[in-house]
Amino acid sequence: MLKREQLKDDFLENRLIRRRLVVAAIFIVILLSLVLGRLYVLQVVEYEHFATLSDSNRIRIKALPPTRGLIFDRHGVVMANNLPTYRLEIVREQVEDLDATLTRLMQYVEYSEQDLKRFKQSIKRRRPFESIPLRLNLNDEEVARLAVNLHKFEGVEINARLTRNYPLGAHAVHALGYVGRIDERDLGEVNEVDYAGSTHIGKLGLEKFYEHELHGTVGVQQVEVNANGRTLRVLNESPPIQGNNLHLTIDSRLQRVAEEAFAQQSGAVVAIDPNNGEILALVSMPIFDPNLFVNGVSYETYNELRDSPSRPLFNRALSGQYPPGSTTKPFYGLAGLETRVNAKDQETYCIGYYQLPNEPRKYRDWKKQGHGLMNLHGAITQSCDVYFYDLAYRLGIDRMAEFMQQFGFGEKTGVDSTGERSGLLPSREWKRRAEGMPWFPGETLITGIGQGALLVTPLQLANSTAAFSLKGTRYQPHLVKSVEKIPDYNRIEIASRVAGQYEILKPKNWEHVHNAMVNVVHGLRGTAYRISQGIQYKVAGKTGTAQVFEVAQDAEYEEEEIAKKLRDHALFVSYAPAEEPRIAVAVIVENGGHGSSVAAPIARRIMDAYLLEKS
Repeated sequence: MLKREQLKDDFLENRLIRRRLVVAAIFIVILLSLVLGRLYVLQVVEYEHFATLSDSNRIRIKALPPTRGLIFDRHGVVMANNLPTYRLEIVREQVEDLDATLTRLMQYVEYSEQDLKRFKQSIKRRRPFESIPLRLNLNDEEVARLAVNLHKFEGVEINARLTRNYPLGAHAVHALGYVGRIDERDLGEVNEVDYAGSTHIGKLGLEKFYEHELHGTVGVQQVEVNANGRTLRVLNESPPIQGNNLHLTIDSRLQRVAEEAFAQQSGAVVAIDPNNGEILALVSMPIFDPNLFVNGVSYETYNELRDSPSRPLFNRALSGQYPPGSTTKPFYGLAGLETRVNAKDQETYCIGYYQLPNEPRKYRDWKKQGHGLMNLHGAITQSCDVYFYDLAYRLGIDRMAEFMQQFGFGEKTGVDSTGERSGLLPSREWKRRAEGMPWFPGETLITGIGQGALLVTPLQLANSTAAFSLKGTRYQPHLVKSVEKIPDYNRIEIASRVAGQYEILKPKNWEHVHNAMVNVVHGLRGTAYRISQGIQYKVAGKTGTAQVFEVAQDAEYEEEEIAKKLRDHALFVSYAPAEEPRIAVAVIVENGGHGSSVAAPIARRIMDAYLLEKS
């Protein structure tokens, strides 16, 4: 017992315990200091950073797409507006298993492979928190069926949106164009921030050309969401600004008259006010319904339109390039007088064909037996080819090209739309550059009757005719009359702009050609005399027939034996009233045959509707 008590040292044991307690206390203090230090950093030093992260989990920023501007005709008729529709949309970051969600959604709302493809393409170019449409334009039954089951789907929403609508359907489609869903190419051309939340953009025509006016300004909305991403309340909102409205120069009533006048034929009509360049009607036939393209046209429908022999998607008025035929004869007639190569009383004897010196080839007249002795007035009235073969030979291609360029041939008009082409004004220099070949005298002859390499667009032909009616003053044609700025609703008028001016050297030269054009319609031997019956105003005009293919030297052109697609184009240009023109019209009917019997009556209906009939 004594030995055990001597071995136990209470002092040493107490000192060891105290040492351990001190070390433990120091360790605890260090740990507590670290915790308190970290808390200080989180709560004080980095407070703003983590507060922002916290709010980001609670608050969502939503882009509010603007309402697209409206489009009206010159009399206030609505040609493009917006209708409310329901869309099925998905927020990608709120969906755990996207494929499973898409599969389950098919039980309540059907969507096509095309819808799914567009949706997956949109996912790649949109931010994860943005709402991406899967199906557009849901009907009431689909909305009701999905609404009662929406609680089963995280990140799936039914949103009411405004969708572009064309209340007049196919009417004036080639002037208006249409909107479609934004694709990768569109995003490469616009600022993505400006189009946040937007799903549609102008694709063609006025809708594309004036996209910057029509689109509007995107808005922003801050919303509080719960853990499932459902919106609880709106915290702050900066509303979007609607796009500006467009008021067109188009007269929708006149446009409809022109379209109906074509019946089942293909071609184009352009009617212009010569005094300011306002386009009153712009028609390309056949037409199609632009509403098909707003929410995505099906592959079957698009292929049908694209592959149709009548090419309804092709804008003939701006992009179609045609030989103008005899409609250019008044211009060449004026060129002959102005350059003094020709005199108004100078005569050419027409025997039904023309031959160049020392050349066996015969350049035939449309009238096989010939017209006999012809001066300029008679040659325009009766459209004598031989007279203009001879005039072209004496003028030469260089003077012809230089003169025609001053009336806008061979260049774009600068119209406020998309897809315009320039036509082709042949010259010696052009052929050398384009084909590396010299120019031949025979090419000059056929250019003199509006054939060969010479090509025009219907818009270009109408604008040049309008310039002729004003003795050389050529305005830039335009489709928009004014822009109505939102939100002030101030209308800014589009000023008319003179694009070119040919100074007539001798007013009597113009008057002589002008009188001959009046005689085309009102003279007994005029090629368009038939449309003058019962007319209440004077018209100056010129018929034209343009060959689609070249007829061999010894062959006869028999229209009834030729396939429809190879028949001649029918053309007619005019302005009225002849004394003080208020309208200029160019009509081209593809494979229509004769300008006098096919194209001229269409122009007569348009001029009657504009000059006589009340709105």
